Amino acid sequence: MATVRYLVRDVDAAISFYTEHFGFALEQQMGPAFAIVARDDLLLWLSGPQSSAARPMPDGRRPEPGGWNRLVVEVEDLETKVAELKKAGVTFRNEIVTGPAESRSFSTTATAIPSSSSKLVSSRTRGGARRIACGG
Repeated sequence: MATVRYLVRDVDAAISFYTEHFGFALEQQMGPAFAIVARDDLLLWLSGPQSSAARPMPDGRRPEPGGWNRLVVEVEDLETKVAELKKAGVTFRNEIVTGPAESRSFSTTATAIPSSSSKLVSSRTRGGARRIACGG
C-alpha cells in the first residue's frame, strides 16, 4: 500500500472532492486539520493548514498547497469524467488536449479541488486504460 501526504486548503472540501468524484472512502478524520481517504492500494493523507505538516520550517518558510505535483487516479472515460466534473462546478483552463501518450485537461477550481492551480491529466497506459491526475 502506498501513502501520499497532500497539503490542502480545506480538509472537508478535499474529502468531498475525492470521495464524491473519484471513489475514495473516508478512513479517518481529525477535525478540520487532517483526514485519510483510501482507494485501492492508496492512502491519501489530507493535511490542512492546522495540521503539523503545515507548520513553518526552521527558516520560516511555510509548506502550502500548490505546485505541479499530481496524484494520478485511473478512469475509464476521460471525456465523461471531465463532463461530470464540469457539471459539478469544476472549471478547466482548457479543453482536453490529446498527444502521442496522453490526454489532459487542467482544472482551476481551487474550491472543488483542494489546492490552487489543480489539474486533471489522463494518459494511456500500455493496456489502453486512461488515468486522471488531481493535484497541484
